[in-house]
Amino acid sequence: MKTRIQGGQKIVFIGDSITDCGRRGAERPLGSGYVKLFHDLMILREPEKRVMFINKGIGGDTVVGLSNRWSDDVLRHKPDWLSIKIGINDLHGMLRDPQNGITPRRFLKEYTAILERTVSQLPKCRILLIDPFYISTDNSPNSFRHKVLELLPEYLAVVHQISRKFKTRLIRTHELFGAQLKYHDPDTFCPEPVHPNLIGHLLIAEAVYQAFCR
Repeated sequence: MKTRIQGGQKIVFIGDSITDCGRRGAERPLGSGYVKLFHDLMILREPEKRVMFINKGIGGDTVVGLSNRWSDDVLRHKPDWLSIKIGINDLHGMLRDPQNGITPRRFLKEYTAILERTVSQLPKCRILLIDPFYISTDNSPNSFRHKVLELLPEYLAVVHQISRKFKTRLIRTHELFGAQLKYHDPDTFCPEPVHPNLIGHLLIAEAVYQAFCR
C-alpha cells in the first residue's frame, strides 16, 4: 500500500526534540529520527514521487512554543500535509512547576487554537497528530516516572479529542510502545523514557507511513 501523498506536494513536521533530533545541527535538515526515516521509507517504497520534506522540530518545545512560531514555521510554508508531535514537555513542566506549568486544560486551549488557525488558512492541508508517549513501566508510587505515567492519560485525551474535532489522522504512539513493552524491555526502544533510539524512531516512522496511507 502506498501513501496518499502526491508527487510535488510538501510535508511539514513540527514538534519537540523527538521531531528535531539534530535537524538544526550536524543532522540537518531532517534530523536523524523518525522524520528522516519516514523520508527514507518514501524513497524506497515510492521512488516515483518527488516530495518536499520540512522538519521544524525544536528540542524542549511545548504547545505554547508551537503557537509562538506557527506562522513562520508552518503557515508560511503552505504544506499539503502537516504532522504535529507535542506534549511531553508540557506534561513535564506541569509536574516540575505546577504553578506555571501547562495544565491539560491550557494544553487543550493552545492546541485547539493552532488547529483552528491551520484549518482556517490552509483548508486543504491534511493533518496528522502524534500523541505524546513515555516508554516506562515504572510502578513505584513516589517516582517521577510513575507520576508522568499517571498524568499522561490527561494529555493523551486532549490530543485524541482534538483529532476527533478536526477530523485529523492520529497515531496513538503511547499505545504502540505499550504493546511492544509486553515483549521487550523499555531500553530496547529508549535509553530513557522520552528520547527513542533508532528502533523507537523506526516504530514512529512506520506508523507515520501507515497513517498517510489512510
